[in-house]
Amino acid sequence: MPTIDLTAEPDDIAEAARLLRGGALVAFPTETVYGLGGDATDARAVAAIFAAKGRPRFNPLISHLADADAAGEFAAFDERARDVAARFWPGPLTLVLPRRRDCRIALLAGAGLDTVALRVPAHPAAHALLAACGRPIAAPSANRSGRISPTSAAHVRAELGGRIAAIVDGGACAIGLESTVLDLSVKRPVLLRPGGIPLEALTDAIGDIDLAGAGDAPRGPGMLASHYAPSLPLRLAATASREGEAVLAFGGAPPPGFAETAWLSRSGDLAEAAANLFAMLRALDRPEFSGIAVMPIPERGLGAAINDRLRRAAAPRN
Repeated sequence: MPTIDLTAEPDDIAEAARLLRGGALVAFPTETVYGLGGDATDARAVAAIFAAKGRPRFNPLISHLADADAAGEFAAFDERARDVAARFWPGPLTLVLPRRRDCRIALLAGAGLDTVALRVPAHPAAHALLAACGRPIAAPSANRSGRISPTSAAHVRAELGGRIAAIVDGGACAIGLESTVLDLSVKRPVLLRPGGIPLEALTDAIGDIDLAGAGDAPRGPGMLASHYAPSLPLRLAATASREGEAVLAFGGAPPPGFAETAWLSRSGDLAEAAANLFAMLRALDRPEFSGIAVMPIPERGLGAAINDRLRRAAAPRN
């Protein structure tokens, strides 16, 4: 696909917003690094982000909002969160907060967790794009997974040219370092990732903050993700049914005998399967079933990420 170059002028921002609302991917500048943006409420667009980056796991993504009022539509803000947002937004701070029950951000964007990671960026082009789009934009760094984060439009084109619809050129990023990620979904705040806001500034604002340990279950971007696991046993690469099981089906018809079928993709489309993964797991996680079986998923493209997620969910639990 040809990747078009856009400026930060109003007509081009309007075009970028149109592309995003249509499910396309658009890279855009923030004060930290360039982000690879997709409509956070569209699970297919979120799956396309993982595919474009070649991201090996479904780690949580940061959803960007135009302002704190917009962020309140998707997450539950307590007094700490309101105070920190008032002090540091817009700016290079991401807050991990409890997901509202009516949250429209795709489960895939949050890696199936009960939290969402939100940020209000300060870059004028980012703000203009978010306001024009009118939706949260999920946006990890606009580079292939494991590569150096991009701080210019040229870096993005070198990494993702031909993989995404457009790049908004807003000049060089002022900070050039990813946002600080602060988890306020727990009783005691936890710093999940250091970044553009120093820890000292945060402790001045809200007091003591714990640091995420190497053995902790991470809940934010830039870390090895802890994913939603169903309460029922999960059986992978199932080629036959067992009594009382429901099945996550992919591609061809499932074997007979399952109590219920939920489709990841009837056509064998890995992007569709990724988009449906968390919602379908939740739909089948019901006490009337003895377990959840999953038909084989090919270990290629997004299939590798889907299988990684499923292996984690099926792992023995303490």
